Formats: sequence, C-alpha cells, structure tokens
Amino acid sequence: MFQRRFDRKKGAAPLNASLNAAGEGGYGSAQIGRLIDIVLSSPTMEKLLRSAPRLGLGDYYIGAGCVAQTVWNRLSGLPPEYGIQDIDLVYFDDADLSEDGERRTALEAERLFAELPIRLDVKNEARVHLWYERRFGYPIEPYGSLEEAIDTWPTTATAIGVRADGQGGWRVYAPYGLDDLLGLIVRPNKVQITRHIYEAKTARWTSRWPGLNVVPWDGE
Repeated sequence: MFQRRFDRKKGAAPLNASLNAAGEGGYGSAQIGRLIDIVLSSPTMEKLLRSAPRLGLGDYYIGAGCVAQTVWNRLSGLPPEYGIQDIDLVYFDDADLSEDGERRTALEAERLFAELPIRLDVKNEARVHLWYERRFGYPIEPYGSLEEAIDTWPTTATAIGVRADGQGGWRVYAPYGLDDLLGLIVRPNKVQITRHIYEAKTARWTSRWPGLNVVPWDGE
C-alpha cells in the first residue's frame, strides 16, 4: 500500500476558507478574492460554479487543472478556455462506493451542463482507491475526506478546490496556499505521485503555457 507523506512546501500557507458575498473573509481573503475574480471571468467556470449546487452533492469541489489553467490563461493573456481539456468535479460519498453510483452522478452533471464546451470529469474521491492501482500501477489507501484527496493532487498549484458556499459566497480549499498558482509556479507535490507522472504533466503544460516556472522533481 502506498504510504502518503504529507510534505507541505516550506513557507506555504494552507487555505481552507470562505469569502462572503461582500468579498470579506479571514486569512488569505485578498488572494481568494483575486482567484475568484479570475475564475468568474471565464463564462464556462462561472456557469459551473454558480450552477453546481443544483446537483445536491453537498461535499464537492470544482478544482485541479480547470481552476489552475483558468488562472494561467488570465495571467498569460490567453482566452479563458484555452488549453483546458476537462473540468474536474469531485465529490465525496463513502456511503456509495459503487461505479454505478458515480456514473449516475456523472450523468446528472452532464445533463445539467450539456451546453458547456469542455468535457466534465466527475469522480467520487471516496472510491479512487478501488481503481488507482489498475490505472497507475500502485495501490493507495482510501481517502478519509475530500480535502484529504486534494492534499495528494500532483502539484501545489493544482491542489485546489472551489465551490459556492450556499450563502452567496465561495469556499476555497488550497492545502499549499495560492502563492504558486498566482505566481505561475508549478511545483511537485510528492505526497502520492511519481516522477514520471509529474514530468509528463509538466511537459504537456509548458507546451501550452511556456511562461510557467516549473520546479524540477529534484529541485527541492
């Protein structure tokens, strides 16, 4: 079983915070406000974030590459949807680990967002351990929460989730903070991924966003 090593980047400030409808929040609210402004400037992301509560999932986030790449596009002067291949909508339901349950949720999301131009990738993070070894070649332990799953995502910049908070504001979970994301820095998160996965992802990303500052796998 793969043993996770939660190795937060030195100096990184984790964010698990809300920004209310008036743009007010606690620690990190200025960065969160900037992030939300950027993400909502994308018509696709705005539609997703404002409509996703209609799925009734409760414990969910829109996150990973679609959020990070929307930011990279804005900071690079590119169209908001440039280079984004799919949209990660993740949720956590450990009461239903079935593939059929996950498929039903995915179909509901696809119906709700049928007009969007980017493919949805809907996953129940509570069941990832059931197929991870088959796809990536090594087993992992079950996640205990949606946030624990995000803690393992491949880079500090893409380890991020955003959702509406149900009160007109926004909830952001970024376990490694927002400095790297807003600074166009891609840094490996070695909690779970391998060097091969990281280098394949960064090679693909830099072909589309050459302004990214990629930290080598052995760079820290």
